[in-house]
Amino acid sequence: MNFSHLFTAGYNKDNFFLMAGPCVVENESVVLNTAERIVKICADLKIPYIFKASYRKANRTRLDSFTGIGDEAALKLLSKVKNTFHIPVVTDIHSASEASMAAAHVDVLQIPAFLCRQTDILIAAAETGKVVNVKKGQFLSPEAMQFAVDKLRQNGNEQIILTDRGVTFGYQDLIVDYRGIPTMRSMGVPVVLDCTHSLQQPNQTSGVTGGNPAMIETIARAGIAVGADGLFIETHPDPSHAKSDGANMLHLDLLKGLLEKLVKIRAAINTF
Repeated sequence: MNFSHLFTAGYNKDNFFLMAGPCVVENESVVLNTAERIVKICADLKIPYIFKASYRKANRTRLDSFTGIGDEAALKLLSKVKNTFHIPVVTDIHSASEASMAAAHVDVLQIPAFLCRQTDILIAAAETGKVVNVKKGQFLSPEAMQFAVDKLRQNGNEQIILTDRGVTFGYQDLIVDYRGIPTMRSMGVPVVLDCTHSLQQPNQTSGVTGGNPAMIETIARAGIAVGADGLFIETHPDPSHAKSDGANMLHLDLLKGLLEKLVKIRAAINTF
């Protein structure tokens, strides 16, 4: 897959791109059906699309939380999405040793927010030659992400995306500081706003992360208005029965209507 158009001056004059899919690879039906529906929506709206799903969830609150169907099985399903629909795929890695394994199946390696300062993971991801999407830690300023960008560039990789997913506010909430989007874009990389993880409500007494999906549209609208190059949206055909992050995911039935509105906002912004 050729991502060169994401890393050239003036990309932001075109439409935003979308990273979307279920939180984790649950089974073949959910993964393929979700991808098929989003591919059609994005084709109709002329939105460049990258399918998203974690092949494994490593950061779970409780020991009995679902983590995945097995690395090999999940990565094979991500390859099937890529080859069936001819679209790029992104998944996260959790250690340096996973970089080459995941890179054999996907186009974009994602560095989770809590790991965005881990030098060995960043180096291993850079050395694969894949696009690297680094999520900004909930504990970092936007300016601090320059160091993550530098680590990737100093290891020969210029294909870098930064994703904002909110900032820790107290113990059980997150807020989005929209000043971070232009700040990180000034580093010469595309910047994505994660509209769903930004609405998580972590550290609940139940051990299951909560969320506020009713605010997804608000977060997304504001992100497009301030110049985000892309949006990250976790979506599922039945969030109430999703095996991970169901509390803050967008119902798949609502995605088309939301994107139609956002495309109009982007078109209006582009007239200024």
